[in-house]
Amino acid sequence: MGRDGITGLVMLAGSVFLYWATLSIQSNPLVPVSPALYPRIVVGITALFSAILLAKDVIVHRKARAARPASGAQYAMVAILFAIFAAYVFALPYVGFRIATFAFLVGMQLALEPAPTPRRWAIVIGVALATTLVTYYTFEQYLQVLLPRGRWTDF
Repeated sequence: MGRDGITGLVMLAGSVFLYWATLSIQSNPLVPVSPALYPRIVVGITALFSAILLAKDVIVHRKARAARPASGAQYAMVAILFAIFAAYVFALPYVGFRIATFAFLVGMQLALEPAPTPRRWAIVIGVALATTLVTYYTFEQYLQVLLPRGRWTDF
């Protein structure tokens, strides 16, 4: 089992433990949604992705991992991604959630894999726009969580 398998196993065990911990959360009979609902959704999604990662490592990549040489650590890429995240956190109160999140997602995608063709640029912009809109409408409209508005943009 490789790093991905170990990570998936640890995260799956942690997810099971956290789900078990949510069973003790008391619900109010006057409130239609239990306070344990959203933590259970997040833990369930984490458990699902952990199980997929574990299965992918154990089943699919066993032969491929043995055939290819190990790659070196990419410390520069980690530093670049942390810098992009820091810029996002810094820009959030100034330009607001929607603009900062869109720029963050475009920056992260381009840092991980540059877009050499117009088709790839369209995919990067489309994914960033769709993710920003779905996240905004889910939290702001459906869950009624106030997201940061920009001081400079009021957007």
